Parts: sequence; structure tokens; C-alpha cells
Amino acid sequence: MDIATQVTHAPLRVHVMGDRAAAYAEATPAECEEMARLAAEGIRAGALGFSTSRAIAHKTLAGVHTPTLGTPEAELETIGRAVGEAGASWLQVISDFDEPEDEFARLQRIAAASGKPMTFSLLQRESRPWLWRFLLEKVEAANAAGIPMTGQVMGRPVGLMFGFELSQHPFVARPAWKEVAHLPFAEKMAAIRAPGFKERILAEDVPDPALRARMNTWSMIFKLGDPPDYEPPAETSVGAVAAATGRDPAELCWEWMMERDGHAILNRPIINYADHDLEAVREMVVHPQTLLGLGDGGAHVGIICDSSSTTHMLSYWTRDRTRGARLPLEFAVKRLTRDNALALGLADRGLIAEGKKADLNIIDYDRLQIRVPEMRYDLPAGGKRLIQEADGYVATIVAGEVVTREGKPTGALPGRLVRGAQA
Repeated sequence: MDIATQVTHAPLRVHVMGDRAAAYAEATPAECEEMARLAAEGIRAGALGFSTSRAIAHKTLAGVHTPTLGTPEAELETIGRAVGEAGASWLQVISDFDEPEDEFARLQRIAAASGKPMTFSLLQRESRPWLWRFLLEKVEAANAAGIPMTGQVMGRPVGLMFGFELSQHPFVARPAWKEVAHLPFAEKMAAIRAPGFKERILAEDVPDPALRARMNTWSMIFKLGDPPDYEPPAETSVGAVAAATGRDPAELCWEWMMERDGHAILNRPIINYADHDLEAVREMVVHPQTLLGLGDGGAHVGIICDSSSTTHMLSYWTRDRTRGARLPLEFAVKRLTRDNALALGLADRGLIAEGKKADLNIIDYDRLQIRVPEMRYDLPAGGKRLIQEADGYVATIVAGEVVTREGKPTGALPGRLVRGAQA
């Protein structure tokens, strides 16, 4: 496949400011200008846009917030103006919108200074399930004022995958688990099956209240199922089933995780599922000023597996959904292809037409289905990652060459680095 890149703010800030960036210091005017110069150089070298994170959840391996958290507006305006003049396709932002009115106004001013479109992650959060609608109204007003902004949405919940083989689950912060967490999977399973271990860990609690709330919200933990179900009814949660059967939810959750010889995967939707259905997601997906994205396939690989969200859009939303309205197939295809290509400045693709890039998926629609995620240990030093394969892709064609047949590589490697917007 073709690869495109953006200029990313965090390494840029550290490169220019050194340790002061990690300490969240305010950049001097000279440092802002140097960041702007380098960002513009990146755009001219072929990066499609500039991206920054203002999210508190984004942390380094050391557990500290990334250096861009709380970046002052002046710094982002200086960079935005420079990358806009250099020909960037867009600016991309993720923000918590803790003060939604002020933060959106700030981002709108930055977008206006750049003269380029801005896209930001638009999600339904459990803590503020109304916020996505407020932000969409702001997006509409910004576009009406001539400042192009879009919310980037995903067609299903963002879910943590829980399991004994994975990086997180409801028992991971309990003291007994720390005794076995470092063991290889087979040894770990032998240890937790030992007499008395289950009783001991169930009697413990999570010391951190915030972590306890996140991990032990039993009403939001579900079996993933086979095929995976990303819109499970509320009555199928660990908490609901435990209440209906008079069970301890922690013990029931433990038993569910022990299925498939300990390889079972549970789903803890943390975003886009505050209402226990996907109606809010449907409204976001069909809005004319949103884009489909956020299919995380290269980060959080021990707890999140969202790279299959495109296949889920095509199969679930257009064919399999029973809990609400479906979407037309042609609408889903356009949203995944043409709309995104144009938003990124890639007018040479996303459409089957003479003179366009011959990138195609040949799909057996009746067979199209995502599989259950599974763990692979093929990263450097035996590192693990969740992968989720799919059935129904008869062939994938890139630049006119068949690169996969039924999901298996052919050996053809026509993909290239995309440098800049394409006419």
C-alpha cells in the first residue's frame, strides 16, 4: 500500500526545545519560529499535514504526558500559519475539550490562521455523553463562517480488549496479579490455576479509585463473541448477567476470561457507547461535516484492535445491523474512499475512473466478515500485538497490481511514499 505521513508536533517540540519541552515550558518566539520553519520544511518535503495531541491520555513510556499537552495558542498559530503557506492539506488535532467553548474557539482561531482545514477526533465520552453533539454544532458554525473544520469519527466503539493474554483486564492492578504478570502466557495460566489463587485475587481490590472505576465497571464489560459483536445489548454485560443470576460480577468475569483455555477476549467499550447502542455513532457518521477515521492499527497493540473498523463499516452497518437503521452500501464506500482522499488532498484516488490510481478491493460481499482478534508475538524481542483478520477480500489491487488474494500476499510491492497533495 501507499504510505503518507504528517509532521508531528511532539518530536518537533522536543527537537527545538530539548528538556524544556518535556517540562511543558512555553516556547520563546524564536523557538516557535524554528518549529514553524521545520514544520514547513516537512510539508514541502511531502508531508500531507501537521498533527498535535492535546489529550491527557497520551503519555510516554515513562507515564508522563506527551510534550504537546497544553501547548499555548501562539505556538500552534505560528506553526499553523507556516504549514498552511507551505501547502499542507490540513491540520489534525486530538483534544479532551475539558472547556469545550474555549477550546473549540482556540482551535478555530488556529485553523483560521493556517488557512487550511482542520480535523479533530470527535467521540462520545462516557463522562460527557452530550459533548459530541455540542462540538458538531460548533463545526457547523465554523464552516458557515468560512473556516473548514471536520470531526473525525469511527463507526463503532473504541474498546479496550480484556484478557489474560492482553495488557489490561479487571484484575491487572490487583496485588496478586503483579506476582504473575511477568510470566510467559503458559506459565501465567498454570500459576493462576493453582489452588487458592482465584480466591485470593477475587478478595483483593484495586488500590487506585480511578483505575478501579475504569477496569471494574461491570455494566460495560461484554463478551466479544465470534463473530465479534460491537453493539452488545446492555443485558449481556458482566454486571447484568451477574445480577440476573445472583453471581459476583468479578468471579463471573474471571470465568469468562478463562474460556478458550484463557485466550478469551472481553470488550470494554470506553468511547462511543455511553447509551449502550450505536445511534450516536450513526448520527456522527452521516453528518456531512465528519470524516471516517480513527481505525487504530499501530498503537496500543496489546489492548486495542480497531484496524478492522473499515471492514466493520462495510459489513455491519450496511448488512448485519439489527438494533437500528443501516446505511446504504454505496454511502459507506464513498465515505471510506472518495471523501477521505479529497480531505487529504489526494485527488488522484478514491474514485474508479480513467486516469485515477487503480487501487481496488474486490470483495465477496456475502462472505465479508471480521474474525476474532488474536495475539501474535512477532514484534522485536518477541513483543506482542493484537491482529484481526477478515474474510471476503477476494483481491486487493494497488496501482493496478494484485498485492493480495484472499488475504494472502502475492509478493507484489507497488506501494510508494506519497509526497504531498496529488492533483
